[in-house]
Amino acid sequence: MFYQDYTKTTDQIAQELLGYKLIHETPEGTTSGWIVEVEAYLGPEDKGAHTYNGHRTPRVEAMYMEAGHFYIYQIRGHHSINLVTQPEGIGQGILIRALEPDEGIDLMHARRNGQTGYNLTNGPGKLCQALAIDKTHYGTPATQGPLYIDFSRKSKPHTIETSPRIGISTKAQEWQQAPLRFTVQGNPWTSRHKGKPAKNNGWLT
Repeated sequence: MFYQDYTKTTDQIAQELLGYKLIHETPEGTTSGWIVEVEAYLGPEDKGAHTYNGHRTPRVEAMYMEAGHFYIYQIRGHHSINLVTQPEGIGQGILIRALEPDEGIDLMHARRNGQTGYNLTNGPGKLCQALAIDKTHYGTPATQGPLYIDFSRKSKPHTIETSPRIGISTKAQEWQQAPLRFTVQGNPWTSRHKGKPAKNNGWLT
């Protein structure tokens, strides 16, 4: 699997992750969406990462697992989901920031208290609420249900846009502007999207 190819850097893997589908099967129903926005976090050297300077606590322990596991954390009452990308003990991963909804949209609306349109899943906390992702999935494999990424098929982005990450502290200096955020250019479900959606929402197929 590409995310376990340790010749690849986390930012390369992040770009490849765009276009795969994140799925959560629950008793209420199945919800899913195509990954359209991600951010790479590069471990101990990265001042924006939870594992900066080798920081290691029970909260971040999943980031040190081998590639292919989910690291989920909560901030300001909202959950965020990450895919671990490097060998055990390295502490690098990818934050999934936005999804283009696919299955179970009515259920997503209900979970998001009636929110509709692009605001449904255009942020990490929003998509976790829409898909009912929480800490019960902490440290679980990304290819096993009920929460998983379907790597069997992919929507291909026409163009991948690179930009600085969102919400990085000014104290992180050069890491605040590091080009480690990747989006499907023109997809209206990406956070901070402006203007009209691109043709086919930025997908080749």
